[in-house]
Amino acid sequence: MTGLEDLRKRFRAFVDEEVVPAEPTPGTTPHGPDEALVEQLRAAARRAGVFAPTVPEALGGLGLSHREQAVALEEAGRSLLGPAATLCAAPDEGNVVLLQRIASPGQRERYLEPLARGEVRSAFAMTEQSPGAGSDPSQLATGAERVSGGWVIDGHKWFISGADGAAFLIVMARTEPGATMFIVAADNPGLRVGRRIGALDTVFAGGHCEVFFDGCRVGDDAVLGAVGEGFAYAQLRLAPARLTHCMRWLGAARRAHETAVRYAADRPMWGAMLADLGMAQQMIADDEIDIASSRALIRDAAEVLDSGAPGRHETSIAKVFVAEAVFRVVDRCVQLCGALGVSDDAVVSQLYREVRPFRVYDGPSEVHRQSIARRVVARARAGTSPGGP
Repeated sequence: MTGLEDLRKRFRAFVDEEVVPAEPTPGTTPHGPDEALVEQLRAAARRAGVFAPTVPEALGGLGLSHREQAVALEEAGRSLLGPAATLCAAPDEGNVVLLQRIASPGQRERYLEPLARGEVRSAFAMTEQSPGAGSDPSQLATGAERVSGGWVIDGHKWFISGADGAAFLIVMARTEPGATMFIVAADNPGLRVGRRIGALDTVFAGGHCEVFFDGCRVGDDAVLGAVGEGFAYAQLRLAPARLTHCMRWLGAARRAHETAVRYAADRPMWGAMLADLGMAQQMIADDEIDIASSRALIRDAAEVLDSGAPGRHETSIAKVFVAEAVFRVVDRCVQLCGALGVSDDAVVSQLYREVRPFRVYDGPSEVHRQSIARRVVARARAGTSPGGP
């Protein structure tokens, strides 16, 4: 526990002393933090020993376990700039996990190593507009056909986070058989990044973009892993990535909670302080309960991943609860702060906008609930404990 507490203090000190003073806004662009500011903060993160917590040591990172990441990323997430500053932001963090598992030696050198050093950004291109792939990946419409010397990819991806400015994209395309992942460099003439889509959240570097593939030719060396195994590989990325999302957004909820409690403690109202009134105390207590419950679920799921198990069930449970709990916490904080809570004078209003999409990203709560229930029912029918791990 001492090691975890030391880790927590180190990340907390870095965020408080280096990152928070670089606010009040998370960046100077409508779609993600200013790149020059991020580079300054990353230099400070390297000096502080908090850079690249999820990157393996062999690639120059801290190589933290999932349990250790839970501590570090919660602290990093207290500022919307924190994940970018410490190199643990989506989608790059999840792409490092995926590439580390299945990239070829050539792909590791060309794509993984620069990404792990924070020299480039990346994107994961899966989502499509209806009737294409979204919550139901079986509707994947973007296709890749084998041709002499490689493949040709055609399709239209939508809401691809970080695409603008990414050095490469990991692209899911329909093939025969199954689906296949391809790595496509940003300078490929058959790839075009279209408009940045306006959204509630603005923290993702590069925004959320439309991406077009028009006769996009890639060589056989662009195939990530094996042909036809794309959906299976996606699971290698999704479980750890959805849990690190939970870690970061729990930190954001804590920041909102800390802000609201300080405000309530000092706000005179009806002959007392706001924090001494029963209804305010209920909101503060409910925030504490949601934060503690979220942390416990994240910790338990992290330990499952550290054991080497896939953790799909545990990370789904954590994702649903934490996404909804984080929103409840921040929503209460807005209410508790009143006009200040909806203004740009406090960080709470921006956190409110940023955390709401989390109930959609990495699978909507409804999809996860369906998957959780199906697994539990299958266990019951198999004669095993429905509520067990």
